[in-house]
Amino acid sequence: MSQKTKGMRIGILTAGGDCPGINAAIRGVGKTAILEYGMEVIGISSGFLGLINKEYFPLGEDDLSGILTHGGTILGTSREKPFKKKDGPGPRIDKPKLIKKHYDELGLHALVCIGGNGTQRTASLLAEEGLNVVGLPKTIDNDVWGTDITFGFDSALWIATESIDRLHSTANSHKRIMVIEVMGHHAGWLALYSGIAGGGDLILLPEIDYSEAIIADYLENRARLKKPYSIVVVAEGISRPEKQPAAQYIGQVIKEKTGLETRETILGYIQRGGSPSPMDRILATRYGATAVEMIAQEKFGVMVATKGNAITSVPLKEIGEKLKTVPTDHPLIRKARNMDICFGDQQ
Repeated sequence: MSQKTKGMRIGILTAGGDCPGINAAIRGVGKTAILEYGMEVIGISSGFLGLINKEYFPLGEDDLSGILTHGGTILGTSREKPFKKKDGPGPRIDKPKLIKKHYDELGLHALVCIGGNGTQRTASLLAEEGLNVVGLPKTIDNDVWGTDITFGFDSALWIATESIDRLHSTANSHKRIMVIEVMGHHAGWLALYSGIAGGGDLILLPEIDYSEAIIADYLENRARLKKPYSIVVVAEGISRPEKQPAAQYIGQVIKEKTGLETRETILGYIQRGGSPSPMDRILATRYGATAVEMIAQEKFGVMVATKGNAITSVPLKEIGEKLKTVPTDHPLIRKARNMDICFGDQQ
């Protein structure tokens, strides 16, 4: 245990949507900080709201026992964006200034921010305000720029793939088309991976413009070839009329243009819940432990990331408004096309 780090106080918060693996990350941060470096750990409630409203509590080793396998977050979360300008009447509270004030009052040496794109952007802005910040990337969408993978993605992939697996038997029994909608507002990683892992025939991603006529022709041709059913995997963020769920819209298009019997399923929040997969437990633990190592080395203003098989870091200021979307020439897409999986376009 280093005498240099003994007694240092670090804070942990989780912000944005929940996903499997957050508690594993909290545990990785907390246990490494307490046992390896002799640090004090403060849990901050409800994301950045906890620093605004002074809602925090000490986290001891006992508090971290037994949480590795639990979904959700023991700290709670919120979608509070402290740098967003206030709309409407009433006095404007300088939330970043308040966060800095409470950070200083707590005597924090560093703050670990666990979250997705929005959280990492806020963390970067807080670093500019003078806070010592380290970010951990989590999201089931796998769309955080600067890292090959986020924890939460593998767990959601398991859930989505199992759901597609279960739809195969129903689709085959009734000789119908099943449309399943998975999460992914701007990036189609989950749809792409679960679609291929689950044996999807047609996969629609936000990154690839689709043609309704091509979708209809493809499914009609499968029917002509006496293929008894088809599985269509749709990312929720594909282009469509506003306020209509993606699966519902695509299902309607298929029925109107082909006359084939079609049913839709929207997985929704079930993809976020439950126990994290073994890979997510390991990844979140590695991320958490690395975050503390960076704090001990006084390496701040960074996000822990994966590049290849190595755990590294990227400067928070480089992340900005960037999103990691699926390249249209991704090797997995090319391989899928070679197996006659359709992406709704001409290629």
